[in-house]
Parts: sequence; structure tokens; C-alpha cells
Amino acid sequence: MTDILSQDEIDQLLTAISSGEVPTEEYAQQETQKKVKIYDFKRPDKFSKDQIRTVQMMHETFARQTTTALSAKLRAMVGVHVSSVDQLTYEEFIRSIPSPTTMALINMDPLKGSAILEVDPSITFTIIDRLFGGPGEPFKQNRELTDIEQAVVEGIIVHILGNLREAWATVIDLRPRLSTIETNPQFAQIVPPNEMVMLITLETKIGESEGMINLCIPYITIEPIIQKLSAQYWFSSIRRGESDVNHNIIKGRLEQVEVEISVEVGTANLNYTDLMNMKKGNVIKLGSSIRDDFTFKVYDRPKYKCRPGRIGSRLAVQIGEAIDDVPDEFLITSRSQDTL
Repeated sequence: MTDILSQDEIDQLLTAISSGEVPTEEYAQQETQKKVKIYDFKRPDKFSKDQIRTVQMMHETFARQTTTALSAKLRAMVGVHVSSVDQLTYEEFIRSIPSPTTMALINMDPLKGSAILEVDPSITFTIIDRLFGGPGEPFKQNRELTDIEQAVVEGIIVHILGNLREAWATVIDLRPRLSTIETNPQFAQIVPPNEMVMLITLETKIGESEGMINLCIPYITIEPIIQKLSAQYWFSSIRRGESDVNHNIIKGRLEQVEVEISVEVGTANLNYTDLMNMKKGNVIKLGSSIRDDFTFKVYDRPKYKCRPGRIGSRLAVQIGEAIDDVPDEFLITSRSQDTL
């Protein structure tokens, strides 16, 4: 439904036109022009901006962990960070990578389907050179991997997939598993060419060598959990996960703490003279009976009533009812008085 101008608005418009403030032709063009958003039905957008931002934040964690893992493995300066997160067709992704290259096909259990982790040849051969004892020289000539080189690269990729599982832990218990390694992109057809995929590009630098690591995840693979790829869900999962983890860590450490305990049999009041004249063999009469409960203390703090007994040849006590907790300020006051 079109907006209807009031008489005042019509008068102001006619005045502006007559005074030349609004040219008639320009105004007519502005009225006739429509804001049209181009939409390609062959390349539909299936990921929202919020979902793309969430995936980027998740893989920033993956990049930091991969940096640490590769630095320790290669004993070299390594830098990995997320360069971009885009959605495109699978055909566009295949055409954008070199041949031959290192393409790891990954089973995304429990999700159906596969993903691809593509490592630029310059990064691949730098890693191989470093692991074989070399200085990690930059890539010089592109070629296919030998069987030994492929086995070494498989070990590195498996190590990286462990970091991928941790990065996705707040969304799903992902168990990525290396299926096989292809060098020709045309042989890695995991989805139809027109299927939309999410491409996470990681800019990687090892020593003086630079290249890209691309993670390609088809839409149909992550479609079952697409609603969880929101910033709100991700942040709430992180807070919940950190709370549970911290609770378990604190509980585990407390279980290993040694606690000083003692049992108070009774008390007696002595004057200073009796205390100074005390000798071996003297008997001190306590103000309690054998039938009375003893006091079980933790760091001099009464916690339970207990009864004396034996276990074999050892003296023991049987824990009874709990003693009402004494506020800390009372204990501090009493200890200060004792000191005085």
C-alpha cells in the first residue's frame, strides 16, 4: 500500500520544485528507481551472517591450537590465523586450489558426509622438509607426494583433527577421522558441483614459507546442527562448559588435599604452678566420662561427635552426629583471646 501525502507535504514539494531545489527530472528518476537485490538461484546463500561469524570464532580457537601444535611438532615459528569464512559452490572451491595438492577427505562423525582439509603445497613441503631434518625451506617445485611423504603428512593431519574436535566441542561432539588423501582435486567429489559449502581459509606461516590451509564443509553435512551455529548458543555453551570443567578441576584437586584431623578426649584446667611441677607419670583428671562423646576436629575446628573404639590393634573412633558449624569470626576471636 502506497503512502498518501498530506496537503502540507504536497505544498512543500511543489514549492521545492518551483524554486529549483528539487529538479523535476531527477525527482522522477528517484521515484522510478527501485532498490533491487541481485539473487542468483544457482548459487543460493544458505548460511546467515550470524552463522558465518560463529564459525569464524570457533575456528579462531582451532587456529590458535593448531599454531601451538605445529610449533611443538616442527620446533619452528608457526603462525596460523583465520583469513576468511565464505560460502560458495563446491565447484568454485575445486577450481580455486592448485593441482597437485594435499586434500584430506575427513569423515565428520556423527554428522553424515565428509569435509575436505586442503593444505597448500608450499606448507606441505615445508612441513616435510622440517620433519626430515631440513631447515624448512620454502616450496620450490610442485609435485605429488611419495608414499613416505604421504605417511608423514597423514600423521600431521590426524594431529590437527584433534584440535578441530576441540574447536567444535561447544556445538557437537565431533569426531573427525581421516579417510584418505587425494592429490588431484577432480578425484575428490564429495558433493555435487552446485552444492553450497562453507570455506574456512587459514593463513599459515612456517618460518619463511607462507600458504593457505582450507577447510571445506558442505552445507548438507552441517545442516542437522545449523541452528546451533549462532553466537548466542555458542557463548552460552562456552560458559556452561567452562563452569563444568572448572568444577571438576577444583573437585579433583580438593580430593587430593591432606587434611589435619584430631580427636579431643577431654579438657582440664591447670594453674601455672601445677604445670611447672608436672613430671613423668603424673595423672591429669579430665572433665569428661568414658561414656561421653569425644570431639572430632578438622584443623582445630569441631565437626563431629565420635565414640572411642578399636579396629584390630589400632585405636579408632566412630563418627556420630555433626556439630553445628562455628562461624569463623568466633574461632578467630577465641584464638586471639587464647593468644593474649
